[in-house]
Amino acid sequence: MPLARYSLNHLHAFAVASRHLNMTRAADELCVTQAAVSHQIKALEAQVGKPLFLRTARGLQLSDEGERIAAAVQQAFEQLEGALALLEDSTPPERFTLAVVGTYLHGHLLERLPDFRARHPTIDLRIQTHNNKVDLATETIDAAIRFGDGAWRRVEATPLQAAPLTVLCSPGLALKSPQDLRRCTLLRSYRSDDWPAWAQAAGCTPLHPRGPQFDASVLMVQAAMAGAGVALAPAVMFRRELDSGRLVQPFDVEVDAGRYWLTRSLGREATAAFGVVRAWLVAGCAGGESR
Repeated sequence: MPLARYSLNHLHAFAVASRHLNMTRAADELCVTQAAVSHQIKALEAQVGKPLFLRTARGLQLSDEGERIAAAVQQAFEQLEGALALLEDSTPPERFTLAVVGTYLHGHLLERLPDFRARHPTIDLRIQTHNNKVDLATETIDAAIRFGDGAWRRVEATPLQAAPLTVLCSPGLALKSPQDLRRCTLLRSYRSDDWPAWAQAAGCTPLHPRGPQFDASVLMVQAAMAGAGVALAPAVMFRRELDSGRLVQPFDVEVDAGRYWLTRSLGREATAAFGVVRAWLVAGCAGGESR
């Protein structure tokens, strides 16, 4: 039968009663009398031509026909209520554009985005990636997460997460000593001092990398896992790969070359959304570093 032949009130009464299997509780939810609920269900049963409920010694039960349609009818009204709730929210979401260095997005932020959405549904978070070179004063972004020492001009920088660099490679290399690196292809970032600083911290002879150069650690580590060479990158951003065994950290030596910061231009007024995003990011990093 076409849906237009059925009363929404009758169908709603059936949806609620089939969920409670109790006429009194159904009447309370619908804010009508128990007799009114019974009348609406009987009217629906008359249209259908079959009983939808059975009244037994154990109480109200769904008939076979009622069981067949109950879940679908309940779901339909839940979806309708959800759609109408959107109309009741007259406050438009506040757009907030966050530029993020790709390695931090991969290793920390991506898996936490559902939590932000659940906690702050009124903020329309827009994510852009960059290679650690971003101009907050001219680009149409509200804030940026970048790696470095935090000493950027006319920028407010909030420390997020320490990320010391260490040697990362595929398990097939089986490195035993830092000196073994002299026979390896050393992958490079745009920071030329990383490998010399690590070699000094490891107490080995200077290392002079001549391997391919990458503008993002996440790409460099992917190349290392593929066997293209050895990467120097923050292990904290590649826990999944290390835990799975696809990547190994052959040495405990780490060198501090900077950390991740949340930055915004001092030339623009901080918005309420910025305060929310900053608090959420700082709290998430505190939890991550405490593990």
